[in-house]
Amino acid sequence: MLVTTTDTVEGRPVREYLGIVSGDAVIGANIFRDFFASITDIIGGRSGAYEKSLREAKEAAIEDMIREAERLGADAVVGVDLDYEAVGKDTSMLMVGANGTAVRLG
Repeated sequence: MLVTTTDTVEGRPVREYLGIVSGDAVIGANIFRDFFASITDIIGGRSGAYEKSLREAKEAAIEDMIREAERLGADAVVGVDLDYEAVGKDTSMLMVGANGTAVRLG
């Protein structure tokens, strides 16, 4: 499955638009990750635990979006947009959404 943030695929015209597809992933940051991330925030640097969580959530959201596109018979998803949002009262949950347009290419 070809997945792209662009609206077109060079040399491959869109033959049919099948509709908007999406995938979402919500993950929680556990107490140990929160603790070590707060230390990293204090002393500076990157938080590897949160970066890993973000990467995993992004990959899960994209995979969900691809599965939805496959169910529609698409061979590509164009115009993909990723959204990141902290959810919950204590913002210990992270949501990643992947949205795009499922298409059949020529």
